[in-house]
Amino acid sequence: MRPHGGRPSPAAALDEVRQIYRDLADRPIERQCELRTQCCHFKLTGKTPYLTRGEALLAARALKATGRKSLPSRGDGACPLLDPHTSRCFIYEDRPFGCRTHFCAAAGGPYARRDVIDLIRRLEEIDEKLGGDGPRPLPGAVGDALRRL
Repeated sequence: MRPHGGRPSPAAALDEVRQIYRDLADRPIERQCELRTQCCHFKLTGKTPYLTRGEALLAARALKATGRKSLPSRGDGACPLLDPHTSRCFIYEDRPFGCRTHFCAAAGGPYARRDVIDLIRRLEEIDEKLGGDGPRPLPGAVGDALRRL
């Protein structure tokens, strides 16, 4: 149900984003990315995932569920969602789309854009419905979403 103004409720938007992640998982593309953290080192790779508002909201809620109230600071240029002690993602089950489809050769390489463009468009539609202004770099997007919660 949408509140007044035509925007989906945050809960409905999160459900839509999770459904997109499930739809991606159902695609027959082989991936093996657990504990392959090379791509999580943004400074080394020169690549940072960009998140739509719905993805950022989901990531922020997942991070908050771990007991954290703010985005951890990483002076080494790594993803702030990567635990420096365990090399595990704090929010692995709710990790963003870009983290699921990334370039990492060790995990199986990038998804071809043509194979996921329909899912990207759905994420963009949710972003628009939530009043977002397009994908933003992970640290800023999640940090802003945390402040809004």
